[in-house]
Amino acid sequence: MADKLLEIKNLKVWYKTYKGYAKVVDGIDFEISKGEKVGLVGESGCGKTTTMKTVLRVLDDSNSYVPEGEILLNGKDILKMKANEIQVIRRNDISMISQAPSAALNPVFTTEQQLIDIIRYSNTSKGMSKAEMYDLAINAVNSVMISDPARILKSYPHQLSGGMKQRICIAMALVTPRELLIADEPGTALDVTVQDQIHRLLSALVDEKGRSLIMITHSLGVARELVDRIYVMYAGNIVEVAKTKDLFENALHPYTKGLMECVPRLSGGGVSSGIYGYIPDYVNPTPGCRFSPRCPHAMTICSTQKPRPIEIKEGHKVACFLYDTN
Repeated sequence: MADKLLEIKNLKVWYKTYKGYAKVVDGIDFEISKGEKVGLVGESGCGKTTTMKTVLRVLDDSNSYVPEGEILLNGKDILKMKANEIQVIRRNDISMISQAPSAALNPVFTTEQQLIDIIRYSNTSKGMSKAEMYDLAINAVNSVMISDPARILKSYPHQLSGGMKQRICIAMALVTPRELLIADEPGTALDVTVQDQIHRLLSALVDEKGRSLIMITHSLGVARELVDRIYVMYAGNIVEVAKTKDLFENALHPYTKGLMECVPRLSGGGVSSGIYGYIPDYVNPTPGCRFSPRCPHAMTICSTQKPRPIEIKEGHKVACFLYDTN
């Protein structure tokens, strides 16, 4: 892929538990180009947020372990960087919108103080006066469709609604130039009308500023509206990847099909069927395909061997023995 911005290779992430290591991310490959919007889709607990927190190196080192893998940002391995190098990445190259804005905002500082700090410690602030930083903060708040930005900047997080706090988090992510924006289910805690506004606003701002976007979501519907390509993740594995249009025209993996069948049908198509069962025990997962205990098409080989990604057409890959002819 031309102009790769971020490339993840065979990444594994384990968590320490009293039972042993929970192997949450199990050797995934992922890439995004400059200016591209990519979705990472899967049900809760499948490792989406863990993967992206590993990119930013914000996981607790006392509780997490990366036994294998590479995370290349513009060709440089983030996992091998020193603490001061990672700090530069967080301040200037990658920003992340949390799915919990109330937890992401510091309750003892006003939104103005938090926005100004982001500007002050980035490369953008060189030669800037305090007045210029304030103007940049005002413009950032304006860009997320907030009226009366001066009042909002003087407010503390507890004085703002959930939708307002989420908009402030987006403003913080976009207030300084970043190559990559990671949005971790930014509309989960919001009502559907505000959620739709937030998603469309985020997409428009990313397009306008020429950024790359990784949208983490459990909803294929959200991904369909916002991204160019979709990675479908199940229990720490990428099971299918395709251009958005190709995925919806010809979903291949049984898990992807199951996700699509979970969507309620409001046009007389009947009740959504859902996916039977639960995600596996990460401490003692099956040695084969982790979806096999829930898969209606599971074969003997599925429980003993891990399927390799098969390219069905250009850019459309699926990890499933149903398509492995070798």
